[in-house]
Amino acid sequence: MKRIILNGTDFCAVTEDGRLVEYIPRSDEDRSGVILLCKIDRIMPGLNCAFADIGRKKNGFLPLNEASESFSGEKIRSGDTIPVQIRKEEHGDKGAYLTRDISIAGRLMILMPMNRYIGVSSRIENEETRKHLRETGKCIAKGEYGLIMRYAAADAEEEEIRKEAEDTFESWKQVLSKAKSGGNPGTILMQGDAAEQMKADYIPWGVEEIRITTEPDAEISKQLRQAGERTLALPSGGNIVIDRCEAMTVIDVNTASSPGLQNKEQTVTQTNLEACVMIAQQVRLRNLSGIILIDFIDMESETDRSLVLNKLEDCFREDRIKTVIHGWTRLGLMEMTRKRTRRERAE
Repeated sequence: MKRIILNGTDFCAVTEDGRLVEYIPRSDEDRSGVILLCKIDRIMPGLNCAFADIGRKKNGFLPLNEASESFSGEKIRSGDTIPVQIRKEEHGDKGAYLTRDISIAGRLMILMPMNRYIGVSSRIENEETRKHLRETGKCIAKGEYGLIMRYAAADAEEEEIRKEAEDTFESWKQVLSKAKSGGNPGTILMQGDAAEQMKADYIPWGVEEIRITTEPDAEISKQLRQAGERTLALPSGGNIVIDRCEAMTVIDVNTASSPGLQNKEQTVTQTNLEACVMIAQQVRLRNLSGIILIDFIDMESETDRSLVLNKLEDCFREDRIKTVIHGWTRLGLMEMTRKRTRRERAE
């Protein structure tokens, strides 16, 4: 696969074999992953959460108890001013989802200053390598912070990992210093760089080229326009229709006359397989998240249904955002979920 990262003045993007799969405009409004200052507005014990002022019209939602058992933060009180990270951007009527369990991503590791967990990327499957990296992480962190060893750490020297971790922890200390000196809610304490994050995520998977550019070329611009369309054509004559609502995204696959195919079953299967490729591209490009239901064209053969499921899973293997294909529902729909990170692209 020929993967190219485009780093532009106002955007960063990724193409795979000429197909645009990610496009992130550089915008102050999209701050997912950024560390910022928040002021605790209201504590809601019954909901086990707090509402926090982050300098926006909508308050952020902050859980009182973080998901990780190894989180080391203290109890929060109304009026506290603390650093937080946006875990999920605001969506519809919901404000941004915040966390005190901050993570700072590097090329080789992810540092968690408010945690003590030592982990290894699930993409590293060799048990000996996993054990070695976990012991290395414990040795480097010394109980001061948590570490997750990324896929690229498998081929790195221990000193290289140590230096990156120590430098990152020093950056965190600077964040704490800025937080203590005060500021208005929403003040940015650490700004992530989307292009650098892309490089860190994709380089271990293989990148053919990193290209510095000023603006998208004609082909990229064409694919961007398609990402705003509701209906997209498939090579064999079918199409997919993408509809987003508050609770989920629904994708409908439709067939059309395909004279080159010999029978209806072949037409249906071929169209569904083509749809898998288009769906994976559009989900990544539009950054669709949450629950996604796909209404493929009905197939009578279990072999064909398995073929489509396997194709969809294969198409999402290159997605750097956590995506889970749950399989066929009893109503014959394909159900999948995708982690919400930055904002979805507007249609």
